Amino acid sequence: MPVLSHRTRPFSSSERLPETDDAPVRQEPEHAGGQLAEFIRRHPRLLILTGAGVSTDSGIPDYRDGEGAWKRKQPVQHQAFMSSYETRQRYWGRSLIGWPVMRNASPNPSHHRIADLELLNHSSLVVTQNVDRLHQKAGTRAVTDLHGRADEVVCMSCDYRCPRDEVHDRCANLNPGFQHYRAEAAPDGDADLEVDFSDFRPAGCPKCDGILKPDVVFFGDYVPKQRVYAALDVLKASDGLLVIGSSLMVYSGFRFCRYAKEWHKPIATLNLGRTRAEPLADLKLNARIGETLESALSCL
Repeated sequence: MPVLSHRTRPFSSSERLPETDDAPVRQEPEHAGGQLAEFIRRHPRLLILTGAGVSTDSGIPDYRDGEGAWKRKQPVQHQAFMSSYETRQRYWGRSLIGWPVMRNASPNPSHHRIADLELLNHSSLVVTQNVDRLHQKAGTRAVTDLHGRADEVVCMSCDYRCPRDEVHDRCANLNPGFQHYRAEAAPDGDADLEVDFSDFRPAGCPKCDGILKPDVVFFGDYVPKQRVYAALDVLKASDGLLVIGSSLMVYSGFRFCRYAKEWHKPIATLNLGRTRAEPLADLKLNARIGETLESALSCL
């Protein structure tokens, strides 16, 4: 495995796609599916990299539009969460509304069709940038949660770990006055709630009273190196890379395209809108994801 230290970067939120005068052309799923099926036939063992676009049909919002631009305010930053009690009050207060949406979400056809690709031995590993665990719920066995998992909480001071629901319930019991609020769900268990959080009491670690944080990689933090190394090992042994539902605006996902290109692995992207990997991709599909995967599988 090559040394990655020169490419280690925090989980960044600042990238932008270059401006263009050409609007991306939307393809019909039947046509796109046929092209994807041919790509899979030529490169039958793929590492599949997925992003938020796979989970939007499950009711989980995404961060960006088809041009890679932010749809809403940028999410919480790791350093702000760790250093600011007010940021943690706001995060856990909004989570009272946002977390149940993610927790109760069910896999959609895209997740199920990706699981089917594994059953057909076309997926060597699914590396997901999502933290919702919907690939696992759909039955995919070989999954790397690149950015962690939202359904577990860890203490940042000791080895305590527990299900997210336990912390959710404790926060609800500590803050009964917040039970009546309603807001639109936001990505990653957040919600678009704008109220005074100064009286909100976040739950602390029951072992050491340390800071509790979902076991996810916040923006500004680093993806654990060994997690990246293990996934890159699988990519190197695969026939190609298939990116589904990601604009690849953060480097933690985009790096897989960079390495695939260096290792002469063919790249296909399936996304509604543009991606950061367009100069690198051998096949670029701008089409509805679930229907395109269904069409591709019918051809295999």
